[in-house]
Amino acid sequence: MKDLAHLNKYLLKYKFHLILGIVFIAISNVFAIVPAQVVRHAFDLVAENIRLYQLFGEGDLQDRMYGQFASAILIYGGLILALALLRGVFLFFTRQTIIVMSRLIEYDLKNEIYQHYQSLPLGFYRRNNTGDLMNRISEDVSKVRMYLGPAIMYGLNLITLFLMVIPFMFSVNSRLTLFALLPLPVLSLSIYFVNNIINKRSIAIQEKLSGLSTFVQESFSGIRVLKAFVREEDSGEKFSEASNEYKNRYMKLVSVQSLFFPLIMLLIGLSVILTIYVGGTEVMKGAITTGNIAEFIIYVNLLVWPVTSLGWISSIIQQAAASQKRINEFLEEQTNIVSQKELEKDLKGHLIFDGVGFVYPDSGIQALDNISFEVKPGESLAIIGTTGSGKTTIANLILRLYDVAEGQIQVDGEPIQDYSLENLRSQVGYVPQDVFLFSDSIRNNIAFGKADLTEEQMIQAAKDADVYENIIEFPESFATRVGERGITLSGGQKQRVSIARAIVKNPSIMILDDSLSAVDTKTENAILNSLKRIMENRTSIIISHRVSSAKLADKILVLDDGKIVEQGTNESLLAANGVYKELYEKQLKAEESDETTAVSDQA
Repeated sequence: MKDLAHLNKYLLKYKFHLILGIVFIAISNVFAIVPAQVVRHAFDLVAENIRLYQLFGEGDLQDRMYGQFASAILIYGGLILALALLRGVFLFFTRQTIIVMSRLIEYDLKNEIYQHYQSLPLGFYRRNNTGDLMNRISEDVSKVRMYLGPAIMYGLNLITLFLMVIPFMFSVNSRLTLFALLPLPVLSLSIYFVNNIINKRSIAIQEKLSGLSTFVQESFSGIRVLKAFVREEDSGEKFSEASNEYKNRYMKLVSVQSLFFPLIMLLIGLSVILTIYVGGTEVMKGAITTGNIAEFIIYVNLLVWPVTSLGWISSIIQQAAASQKRINEFLEEQTNIVSQKELEKDLKGHLIFDGVGFVYPDSGIQALDNISFEVKPGESLAIIGTTGSGKTTIANLILRLYDVAEGQIQVDGEPIQDYSLENLRSQVGYVPQDVFLFSDSIRNNIAFGKADLTEEQMIQAAKDADVYENIIEFPESFATRVGERGITLSGGQKQRVSIARAIVKNPSIMILDDSLSAVDTKTENAILNSLKRIMENRTSIIISHRVSSAKLADKILVLDDGKIVEQGTNESLLAANGVYKELYEKQLKAEESDETTAVSDQA
């Protein structure tokens, strides 16, 4: 229960909804109890006057008495109907306060979790899978809402109804009350145990469903690979096997659920039989009237659902506590990427790496070792190297997605930790190696980099990224939807749209992280020529495994295994006859080979 204490701040925030809900529950229960007493009076009226009515025999007196008798019964019936209507109105008000409160808290809690997710560092997302993150913000929050809504509502209803009904029943006849209520604790305990079994089997089903969903998601995401390797039949068999296991688990749940309502009906029937039997003996003793028996049957029926719900409520609270514990685990995660001084200023783009070392906290892999370089405002730096040499890590450190383990990074003469994160990142244009486009229009994907983007700016950015001609060839031009992760675009088109998105920010520092890997050399040169103008008076970091991308930079760093093995200009590095020249010649031969093959094919 201590895990649910996190929700107290929300209950305090919506305290008026809760207080009004309690008041409406109490009033609705009054209108539920009073009809039982009206029924008692009606029964007693019938019992006391039926013999008198028969004594009059046929005649005017009997007709007059019948008229009065019928009018009284009609009044009682109308009163019961009116009370039922009023109860319905206040039950509606109850749901409009407590259930609405639970929905409002659900909305606030989801926002809190989502905002907290966004504040957490990149390492958090490397440690946790997306499915688990989604499950906690959806399924777990839904279970918590069941506690805040139905569990609180039915729990308050149980308490108020017991406080009103039980004392009144004992005041009428304590013996009849004890016998009438005897099956109800058994009912509550039975429901509690059955619910526990249901919950355990439901969790097993949920886990299997989660695995099944993951399997289907992976199959559809990798449908090209699946078809390319002709594995459709094998995949179908695996799905059928997993689906069959899910069905079997569900059938076990259904077998337990089938006990639920028969058990309720059995114990309710037992309670009614006891009420009639014991009530009948009390009537013969003259302790109560027949109207009291009818009254007690109504009271028993009123108490059945609250008592039945007690086991259900206990189960909901247990599930909510478990779900809130899972939610709290992530909410208690704290980011270590915080600003030291919340410094805000326009950046010029002067970057200094001084003896920087970095080890990924989740894997322990040392990505960078004693990296030192300087990029002055307006200069361009190319970073090349093999896969895993630490190129992308440098980009992550400039964006401050991670903090350095050793050394220091300075931006415009200030430690990078002093800058406000929003101020720093808003002035860096980043084109990631793993291009991500949102399932939206091309226009909105480009405008993601700038909220107040004009049509002219968008078109110019598309032209600079050499993707404008491709876009206008689409039937819907910039309004074309790119699908999930940009699946309707080619790899090169996705990269160029991503470049356009970075360009429109008009950043002080531009980082291109292997962003031209999916385009051919000709397109690469066209984009780089367009970027020359953009890169003027702007600090630019070009990360690539291609030497052709590095040639335009003022400086070039060659990384290997997280260390700088060479640095200088294109000409000086070629003259040094080192790693850079080896890469240059190897790639030049590969390009010449490709051109020769292309000419042969045309011939």
